Amino acid sequence: MLAWHKSLMRRFVLAALLATFVVPTVSAAPAGFMHFERSDADKADLDRISAYLNGIHTLKGSFVQIGPDGQIDEGVFYLDKPGRMRFEYHAPNPVLIVSDGTTVAVANRKLNTVDHYPLFSTPLSLILSDDLNLKKNPSIAGVSREPGEITVNARAASDKVNGNLTLVFTDPNLELRQWTIIDAQGLSTTISLRDLKPGTTLDPALFKLPEVVAKTGE
Repeated sequence: MLAWHKSLMRRFVLAALLATFVVPTVSAAPAGFMHFERSDADKADLDRISAYLNGIHTLKGSFVQIGPDGQIDEGVFYLDKPGRMRFEYHAPNPVLIVSDGTTVAVANRKLNTVDHYPLFSTPLSLILSDDLNLKKNPSIAGVSREPGEITVNARAASDKVNGNLTLVFTDPNLELRQWTIIDAQGLSTTISLRDLKPGTTLDPALFKLPEVVAKTGE
């Protein structure tokens, strides 16, 4: 049960947080990575998207997650850059993910467990950055356009993360609306965002790390 729980927690962290607001930044392209030749239009769009993401300092909204097995989960999220985020799933999903700027806590409110990860060791350390430059990011694998939307494809490969990522933005008025992650096992998770409210004043208590609740009599 414990091994299953740990695996579930890692999957939620990767699926929900790997690409919430940006792809991972790496110093060199992953091994076996095919270089993406950027056109002038691609560079201009990546500059626009970087500026849009860097311009987000606080944000709240709701999300719908479709997991690899077709399971649908919903929830709300709060972002306060740099470093702080709360990703809260609605019941019956018991998961709560909180970053306080230093530590990421992944809580299972049903099992009354909390796992902690240093922020710098997770994709969140980059997701919650406010100084991005996607044009110079070698993980970017392509940019495509359809009427009303622009899609950025990326790959991540490191000792922490391995997978493919697709982010979908509305266009020309940029807004991040959806992302899909295909992990190293080929399993796909899609998250769609709704009711985004940038610039919202957020209660600092939202980013207090959850704790295990002591049982009566213990």
